[in-house]
Amino acid sequence: MKKKIWLWNHYATDMYKNQGGRHYWFAENLMNEGYEAIIFCANTYHNKTEYIDTGDKKYAIDVINNIPFVFVKTTIALGNGIDRVKNMSLFYLNLLSVAKEYVQVNGKPDIILASSVHPLTMVAGIQVAKKLGVPCICEVRDLWPEAIFAFNKAKEKSLLGKLLIAGEHWIYKKADALIFTKEGDTDYIKEKKWDTLQGGDINLKKAHYINNGVDVEAFNKSIEEKKFEDVDLDADKFNVVYVGAIRPVNNVGNILDAAALLKDKKDIQFLIYGDGNQKEMLDKRVKDEGLSNVKMKGFINKQFVPYILSKSSVNILNYSQTQYNWTRGNSSNKLFEYMASGKPIISTVKMGYSMIEKYRCGIELENASSRDLAKAILTIKNMSRESYQELGKNAKNGAKDFDFKVLTKKLIKVIEDVK
Repeated sequence: MKKKIWLWNHYATDMYKNQGGRHYWFAENLMNEGYEAIIFCANTYHNKTEYIDTGDKKYAIDVINNIPFVFVKTTIALGNGIDRVKNMSLFYLNLLSVAKEYVQVNGKPDIILASSVHPLTMVAGIQVAKKLGVPCICEVRDLWPEAIFAFNKAKEKSLLGKLLIAGEHWIYKKADALIFTKEGDTDYIKEKKWDTLQGGDINLKKAHYINNGVDVEAFNKSIEEKKFEDVDLDADKFNVVYVGAIRPVNNVGNILDAAALLKDKKDIQFLIYGDGNQKEMLDKRVKDEGLSNVKMKGFINKQFVPYILSKSSVNILNYSQTQYNWTRGNSSNKLFEYMASGKPIISTVKMGYSMIEKYRCGIELENASSRDLAKAILTIKNMSRESYQELGKNAKNGAKDFDFKVLTKKLIKVIEDVK
């Protein structure tokens, strides 16, 4: 008898559209291993006005590549204001009744995997699982209160801060198993003294680590099938590539500062793919400062990212050291795509549990100034062919450890342990 797994992720609607992403690949691989997997997500797309029409019902169903998606009705939310709170709250409330209705037609699951980003999905998972008499695995992809405090959205000692921490503690206590996406996230439980060894009520034996990763096969297939016409990518130059959001935490202005220092190196060019609230400002800087070695490419469809990365000479993992707590590791999808491309990586932040150090696939800078970044780019450019290829080979081999076939086997072990 096939076990039925419900995967809950508010934002998996984007995975439906892109036919890829963490829970899409989990579902795909679970099904290949003989499980039945159903993804529950919002009927809205993250930060877009686009949505999936559920008609006069609270949910709609569609099946893509044999994976059933259940779209739970909520409201459109742009930005991070009151609309976002409404969007999350309505998703939570409707999820409770949709789960009940879905069970009546399709039977109950054997297990619920409820994934953050926001904690209400995990709260719903725990509540529904209890009613159905099945286990709930809570997957924590962001330490929510900690991230909120880091961005000064709330103060830790405030009433809201204390409520958020209490809610987080309740989730960790009630979940039958916990999955963290960063290797050092269990350190957080120890820091809070919530673990049983320090007299708390959370047994760390139920905490597991399954990072984000990449579908290596799909990535390599994309390189061959989704070619992106771009004269700059094909130019005979040393391509310093950044792909991702252009907002304060990504600190892309620092790449421009490094480019300014390397302006006289005519065989080096900086190709920046992505969009965000700082793009306009950076476009203006490129123009005003005459940075002819920088090409701001704007938004790029995700399907072309593997091809773009395959044409890079070095990939920049660019963040601000101060705007996020990097001591627990990194779970950004970008890192694993960079590794899968088989090109060296320069990280502008020093991370705990460092993948770049572990797999020896690039350079990690601490508090990277533009001068440090420029120097690291020249170090990679000027190294011997053998050393350069070694870094790329290490990156590619490291990506295999984070292939979703491997990660799904880890998930299955958690599923079987709680059953």
